[in-house]
Order: sequence, then C-alpha cells, then structure tokens
Amino acid sequence: MDILAEATRLKAVGNDVISMAVGQPAHPAPTAARAAAARALEVGRLGYTDALGLKSLRTAIAVRYRTRYGLDLDPQRVAVTTGSSAGFNLAFLQLFDPGDLVVITRPGYPAYRNILAALGLKVVEIAVGAETGHALTPSAIEAAERDAGARVAGVLIASPANPTGAVHDREAIAALDAWCADRGVAFISDEIYHGLTWSGEEVTALSVSDRAVVINSFSKYFCMTGWRIGWMVLPEDLVRPVECLAQSLYISPPELSQIAAEAALTGTAEMDAVCAGYRQNRTLLAERLPALGLPFAAPMDGAFYAWVDASGHTNDSMAFAHQMLADIHVAATPGRDFDPVDGARYMRFSYAGSHDEMKTALDRLEGWLGRR
Repeated sequence: MDILAEATRLKAVGNDVISMAVGQPAHPAPTAARAAAARALEVGRLGYTDALGLKSLRTAIAVRYRTRYGLDLDPQRVAVTTGSSAGFNLAFLQLFDPGDLVVITRPGYPAYRNILAALGLKVVEIAVGAETGHALTPSAIEAAERDAGARVAGVLIASPANPTGAVHDREAIAALDAWCADRGVAFISDEIYHGLTWSGEEVTALSVSDRAVVINSFSKYFCMTGWRIGWMVLPEDLVRPVECLAQSLYISPPELSQIAAEAALTGTAEMDAVCAGYRQNRTLLAERLPALGLPFAAPMDGAFYAWVDASGHTNDSMAFAHQMLADIHVAATPGRDFDPVDGARYMRFSYAGSHDEMKTALDRLEGWLGRR
C-alpha cells in the first residue's frame, strides 16, 4: 500500500507513472453495463433490494454457470455481495468462531490474512511451490495441523491465484473437497479470476462439490472494480443464515451496481476481446522479464500477474520497489505483501494495463537495471 500511495502522489504532481502494482483492469466496465446504469440514473429511483440481491441478477448469474460450466445451479443459492470483500466477511463470520484455525496459501492475497485476524481467527499459512504444483494439498494441511497442535476449521484456496497466477486443477480441488467433507471442515474457493485462465482447465469448485462456498466478483473479468459488486454461491443450508447476516451488516448491495452487473453478463464478447489484450501482455512479460534477470517463480497460468524472483537484483523487494518507482516511475508490488516469510525475494508485476504501457514500463525497467 505504501507503493500505491507514493505512485498516486507522484502522478498527482504530473509524473508519468505506469502502474504494474494493482489488479486494476485498464478497460472500463462493459458497454452494456454502463448503458444500463445510465438508464437507471435517468429514472432516478434507486433503493434497497433484497439482502441477497435482485432476483433477476441472481438468476442471470445461475445462467452463467450453466453456459460456462454446464452446471444447473439453483438461483436461490446465489447471494449478491458488495464486492468479493463482503463475501469473505460473510463467509468467515458465518462459518467460523473466534480462535478457529483457517488455512490459506503462502504466498497469497494479504486481505485473507488481515480479515481473518481482524475477526479473531488464527491464520495458518502453508507454503506452496513447484513441488506441490503451487497448489494446496491435504497432506500439507495435516502437517500444519500437527505443527499447530489443533484441528483446522476451514480451508481457503484461490484459483487462479493472486499473486502467483497458479491454477488448481480438478483433481486438486476434488482432493481438498473430499478431505474437508470427511472432517467437517469448511471449504471456500475464491474464483474471482475466473475468465482469466490461460493454461489448463478452469474448474469451479461447484463442479465437484455441493458444500463448497464459492466467492466471485465482477471486478476482474468484467472490469468493474469500482462498482463493488460480487457474489457467493452457498450450500442450501447456509443461504438463510447468510441472508440474515447480510441484512444486518450491509442491508443490500447497491442497486445501481446490481443493474449494471446484470447487463454486464451480456457483454462477454467485449470482455473476451479485453482478455485477448491480457494474453498479448502476458506473452510480452514472458519474453522480457526473465531476460532482465527476473525469472518466474510460478507459472502465469491465470489472472494477470507475474510472480518473479528478484533475488538476482535485491534481497529487499520493498526497497527495490520504492527505488524503481522513484527512479523510473514504474510501480510494482513487493513480495512481502503476499509472503511475510520469504517475500523479500519476490515481486509481483500486474499486466492488466494497456499493451503500450507494458512495453514502456519494460523498456524503462531494462534501462534502469542496466545502470544499476
């Protein structure tokens, strides 16, 4: 966050800063979403909706699971949320009690750790790497339980993952689900980067499980970060409890964003064209980052991030990121945000920006590293 704040300050005083630090798509929301929102604003009457969201949006999300994954999903199991962040809060509050142990991967999205800790839960971070296919495994969870001297209450995975871009395959997801089911452990799958899988099969946990809690969002594939709109798919027995909790915490997701989100689901052709741009950026980074002494520490199988080993240049990625921003006005995220143990060796580069921005940033980086 220090890097983001400094990048914002530099831009505010007229510097040409290129951000490869945040997962912020350069493209706006789908045309259909913006048009639907404009029409809603003309009418002017926006208010509370059902706590779980507009019936029409929940139905449209269920239809997406049928067309994309071939799943017959009951719309009643869909809960629309104020971004995926609200989904995580609702899931954690509903599934766990203070003091429970919840497993996440390391490296991983730092908000998981922070939200869990804020709710009084104990975070168990399990290192994943090439030896595990960058995926969480039941055997690793059992080893973590032995080390902690306590049983795990929940398992959270992200596929594709932030920051690594790694994808859990069907076998890995099924193994985790079976392990959790056998032990009465909650299984949560963060699928916010679905639609952005470049290698391998894109598998929703719902295809192997009726008991998994799936969390997703319109932020990434649909380029709607600022609209703060996401969804959960819940087991039937959790729908009503989550509804009651959501009513108390949020009343309802914003109606304007829900209207836009429903229209966005008709704009997949436009979004697929945006994804073609990410593929082009991915190819560019795959060619140039290793040549700059920044080899990949995980495969770029999904999302729009490159997780690289920066130890050839620094043993302090935070200082490296600050100096890079100061010298050449290119922002990237130091690995410590994602891995508090080994993160000083790593950097995350986002390639969600325009292709011209990516080329310019890499040219600046090449010149800068050549002068160091």
